[in-house]
Amino acid sequence: MKYEFSARAHTLLSSPLLSIRTQMRRGSLISLAEELPAEELFPLSLLAEAASTVISADAGALQYGDPEGYAPLRDWLTGDWLTAKGVKVTEGGVLLTTGSQQAVDLLSRVYIDPGDRVLVENPTSPGFLQALRMQGAVIIPVQGDREGLLPDHLRRQIQQHRPKMLFATPSFTNPSGILWSLQRRKEVLELCTSYNVLIVEDDSYGDLHFQRHGEQPGKRYPSLYALENVSSGGHVLYIGSFSKTVAPALRTGWAAGSQELIGMMTAAKQMADWQSSSLNQRLLHHLLDVSAFDLREHIALLNREYNTRLKLMAELLKRPAWKNSSYDMPDGGMFLWVSLPEGLDALALLKCALGKGVAFLPGPLCSVDGGANYIRLNFSHPGRDELLLGMNLMSEAVTEFTARS
Repeated sequence: MKYEFSARAHTLLSSPLLSIRTQMRRGSLISLAEELPAEELFPLSLLAEAASTVISADAGALQYGDPEGYAPLRDWLTGDWLTAKGVKVTEGGVLLTTGSQQAVDLLSRVYIDPGDRVLVENPTSPGFLQALRMQGAVIIPVQGDREGLLPDHLRRQIQQHRPKMLFATPSFTNPSGILWSLQRRKEVLELCTSYNVLIVEDDSYGDLHFQRHGEQPGKRYPSLYALENVSSGGHVLYIGSFSKTVAPALRTGWAAGSQELIGMMTAAKQMADWQSSSLNQRLLHHLLDVSAFDLREHIALLNREYNTRLKLMAELLKRPAWKNSSYDMPDGGMFLWVSLPEGLDALALLKCALGKGVAFLPGPLCSVDGGANYIRLNFSHPGRDELLLGMNLMSEAVTEFTARS
C-alpha cells in the first residue's frame, strides 16, 4: 500500500547521518561526525561487576519501575552530583530519561504547539532542531559570539517573535564549543525571566572541561538553573546525561526543574515508554554509589585524553589542504567547528569524503539557516591513530574537491 506519513515525519529521513551510521555499522567508515565518547575509556570491568551484582541481588531489577526513574539514583543525582554544581532540586523536581534527547522530546511534546516560536543558538544541536521541527515549531535563531548569546539580539528576537522557549547549551555549545561567560549567563537569564521565556539548558557537555586559558584547572561557571536558584515556578529546565561521561548504552539522562513542569513531562513519558530502563539505572547507581568507581576521577581522565586529541586534530588542520579554513579552539566538549575555505560546500564535500571512508557532520544540519561552509568534527571518539588516518583522508578529500572546483 501507499503509506501517507505526516509532513513533519519526512524530516526524519533527510539527514546524512542515516547513511553515515549505516556505513559505520558495516565497519567501513571512520566517523568524525557523531557525538560519541571514547569506547576504550569505558569502565568495563566495574560495569561488568555492577551488572552481575545488581541482577543476582534482586529480581526486581528486571521488573517495571517508576516512571520518574529509580529512586536511589535520583537521590544520588540530586543529593551529591547536582548539589556540587550549586543545583538544588525539590522533591518531584527530577525525571530520569532515556538520554538527554528524550528530555528535549518530552518537553517539546507537552510545551510546543504547531506554530509556536522557539529561540535557539545558531548553530545548535541537530537533535534540538529535529525535535522542534517534529512538533511544528517555528525556529528562530539568536546570534552570539565567543562569550555566548548577544543580549541585544536576544532582546530584539524576544520582542519581535514572543517565543515560548529558548534552547541553549551555555557550557560548550554543540557544535561550536563556546563556553558562555558568567556575565552573559546572567544577562540571558535576566532577559528570559523578564519576558517569561522558558530556558531549556542542556549541560550534557559541561563536565568535559579542559583548562581555560588564564584560569586554574577545574574552573566552572554556574548553570543558568543554579543562577536563578528557584525550584518552584522557575524559568529554567536543566537537562543532562551520563552518556558522555560514563557510557551511552546506559541511556540515562535527566531533567531537573519545576515540579509542575517535571510532572507534565512524566505524564508524557508514561505515554511514550512508561519508564526508562530500571536495570540500567540500578546498574548505574551501583557503579556511582557502591563500587570503587570515582566519576570525578574518570571525568578528569576523559578531559586529559580529549584535550590531547583536540590538540592533535588542530595540528592536522595546519596542513596545506586546510589553508584559509578557520576555527576557534574550544575549552571543552567534543567538537571542533571549522569554517571551510571559500568555495567549499559542506554537503558536497561530504560526498567526496564518504567515498574515501571518512565522515563529518555538515554545517547545515546544525543551523537554522546557512552553515553551508562549516563542518563539525568530533575528536573524542576516534583513537589517536584513527584520528590521524581520518584527518589524512579528510585532507585528501578537501584537496580533491578543491582540484575539481
